[in-house]
Amino acid sequence: MNNNLNSSQVGDMPKEEFRKYGRQLIDWIACYLENVESYPVIPDIEPGKIKNKLSPHPPETGEGMEAVFSDVEKIIMPGITHWNHPDFMAYFNSTSSGPGILAELLTAGLNVNAMAWHTCPSATELEEAMIEWYKKMFDLPQNFWGIIYDTASVSSMHAIAAAREQLAGLKIREKGMAGRNDIPRLRVYSSEQAHFSIDKAAVTLGFGLEGIRKIAVDESFRMIPGKLKEAIEEDKRNGWLPCCVVATVGTTSSTSVDNVDEIGTICNEENIWLHVDAAYAGTAAVLPEMRWIFRGIEKADSLVINPHKWMFTPIDLSLFFTKKPEVLKRAFSLSAEYLKGEGNATDFMDYGIQLGRRFRSLKSWFIIRHFGVEGIQKRIREHIRLAKEFAGWIDEHPDFERMAPTPFSVVCFRAHPKDVNDIDKLNELNNKLIDKINSTGKLFLSGTILNNKFVIRIAVSGIRTFEQNVKDAQNLIEQKLTELLKEEH
Repeated sequence: MNNNLNSSQVGDMPKEEFRKYGRQLIDWIACYLENVESYPVIPDIEPGKIKNKLSPHPPETGEGMEAVFSDVEKIIMPGITHWNHPDFMAYFNSTSSGPGILAELLTAGLNVNAMAWHTCPSATELEEAMIEWYKKMFDLPQNFWGIIYDTASVSSMHAIAAAREQLAGLKIREKGMAGRNDIPRLRVYSSEQAHFSIDKAAVTLGFGLEGIRKIAVDESFRMIPGKLKEAIEEDKRNGWLPCCVVATVGTTSSTSVDNVDEIGTICNEENIWLHVDAAYAGTAAVLPEMRWIFRGIEKADSLVINPHKWMFTPIDLSLFFTKKPEVLKRAFSLSAEYLKGEGNATDFMDYGIQLGRRFRSLKSWFIIRHFGVEGIQKRIREHIRLAKEFAGWIDEHPDFERMAPTPFSVVCFRAHPKDVNDIDKLNELNNKLIDKINSTGKLFLSGTILNNKFVIRIAVSGIRTFEQNVKDAQNLIEQKLTELLKEEH
């Protein structure tokens, strides 16, 4: 009896089928992007509805791709939040672009693991080249070394780990932090407006929530350097060891810009690692007129910028720069005999927690080459212009007010009718307003809290978002406030 299996039984999808369905999928994506406005921005769906439509058991035998594609339409699409939609204006609205999508397809096709130079020389060396391109595009110091991670949360975690490793005399790499009474408690500083990923990183790395000290902000939600200096001096008197300061360029709630120059001077004097979180707003430095945001960046030890937030890059791609790659490497470098490669080449696995690494730099190469620096500048400059126009409309409207400065493409505002001044009533009104807006499916906005006030945010950073979309958003916001005020009277 012959039990040998032929290639059609144990091999990959037949190449004819791959070509056929690959073409169909590209056509489907092209049609989807062309007609994305025909979908509601966010689905009107209850939790569990998608899962309940999926089979509880995996299929015993393979199914045709027609069935899979059909279920994408029937089951998956009704539960999709359309981040590529021009009226998705919540959060920092990451959108993908055509060249980025094509690069993702090629990345999957090549399926390389970029952990070391010898595991894929092209992946390592393209990543190094893209880092140099980005440094020139953002006018960053040439002594910054760089690596690509997945998200800003991971980039910031690596920065804080490197800051801890810089305190070499503590031997934390060798002995850890737990159960020791021979080291002081370590402190991380960030503003009250810093992203909570900084807190997560501190928890992950063993600092604990008590190891984070929040520094007060001014009326524009920027860290107050004098308060930072006071906190550091107080902590040192009380036996804490200052380890890392995180400044933010473009905070999540209001996109405020900390004074990197002044904060950097304090950190340099105290020999404390300065990490700059510019995950969203750093991309704006591609514009010469916006490079003020990085004034003093040469004093920083590390920096993160996410092209997947505002450079039309499919999620995920996070740029991490540091002046001290040797400290980062010391924090993470461990290897095995089977991974030893060329001694004079970069092995990016030595500079982070990940061993396996995707070929992310391919997306950058495709996108920058397709649009060019000038094309990227035009799009980002237009987003900033549209946001400022929207901010002007808010400033002039008798029933709305702006709640924070608008340095980039996010506007923080709230409804504030003349006859309503109670803070609780205003918070309730604006919560109802954003729910009313989002429930239409025509626009998606997000909210935040600033000075105990509920604030609505509109973010203009999608590659398919144009002036008419912003005007339509204005009309819808005004219309829903009018309806709400009529209901309440």
